[in-house]
Amino acid sequence: MENKILSVKNLDITFRTNAGNVHAIRGVNFDLFAGKTLALVGESGSGKSVTMKAITGLLDDNALINSGNIFYKGTDLLTLSKKELRRTINGQQIAMVFQDPMTSLDPTMQIGAQLTEAMFLHKKISKSDAEKKAVELLNLVGINEPEKRVKNYPHQFSGGQRQRIVIAIALSCEPKILICDEPTTALDVTIQARILDLIRDIQTQMGLSVIYITHDLGVVAKVADFVNVMYAGKIIEAGTVDEIFYDPRHPYTWGLLSAMPDLETDDDRLYSIPGSPPNLLHEPKGDAFAARNKFAMNIDAREEPPMFKISETHFAATWLLHPDAPKVELPPELRARLMRARKAANILSNI
Repeated sequence: MENKILSVKNLDITFRTNAGNVHAIRGVNFDLFAGKTLALVGESGSGKSVTMKAITGLLDDNALINSGNIFYKGTDLLTLSKKELRRTINGQQIAMVFQDPMTSLDPTMQIGAQLTEAMFLHKKISKSDAEKKAVELLNLVGINEPEKRVKNYPHQFSGGQRQRIVIAIALSCEPKILICDEPTTALDVTIQARILDLIRDIQTQMGLSVIYITHDLGVVAKVADFVNVMYAGKIIEAGTVDEIFYDPRHPYTWGLLSAMPDLETDDDRLYSIPGSPPNLLHEPKGDAFAARNKFAMNIDAREEPPMFKISETHFAATWLLHPDAPKVELPPELRARLMRARKAANILSNI
């Protein structure tokens, strides 16, 4: 297996609120490999963004890290202060791209100044070299006439161009890991595809490791090497992108895949997973997904399932994988959908 560049071990986080403690992250484990793309998938509130904020030291002051380790090249990031993270890790080792570029860009500053700000902070670089690098970065992310556009302000760019600029800023100190938090949510479909292609091209050129935070499985299918499915603050299924898309084992993953739009389905209704995620102010007993799972058994209400090993790279936390559990098959419509998707993927790979 490729070298691990980032390892999250048993991460457990609680938020103190006026209503009580919210156990938002409940023992998260995953690895990111050098040069690869990992996608964290799940509904809103599943813990995806909180996990990434823990990595970058951006958690709110009311967050309490109960346990865990986040190793980057042998250093446990949780042992560093926020000041140390900003000085040695954030920007120059691990950079983040947020979903709304207008919240990341200062409307009162020229784009060139925002591009060079991190360079002056983290690198010993002259003003002329920094300005030259800013032009190169704008050219890298596909902004036309970069020599002129560095003097423009954020409002003078379209939404897609602003997201490209945010990516350029994230790359300004040549990080090893790029975290993309819903980077295409605010963009229309055609611009989304261009941004995803841009990130993938830059990843290849710079040898980046990338983490995508998303609820859009269509994005995952295009960009990911590995996928972790999160639910109620835990990773409940993990595997390669092919394992998750063509051989899913957790009923929640089945629900997410069934909810994807499909023009070839015989059903004229859009599927949605019944019920709502649990309120982690009152931590559920047993399997957190049990109340929404039509395949739930008595044990789901009593005990939380462990991660069952399916292959060397594929794991899922569901009691349905226990040797004594009844045999449950994929829903027929989902099976047909996955077969169509595999067939289409095989056709595209042969073109």
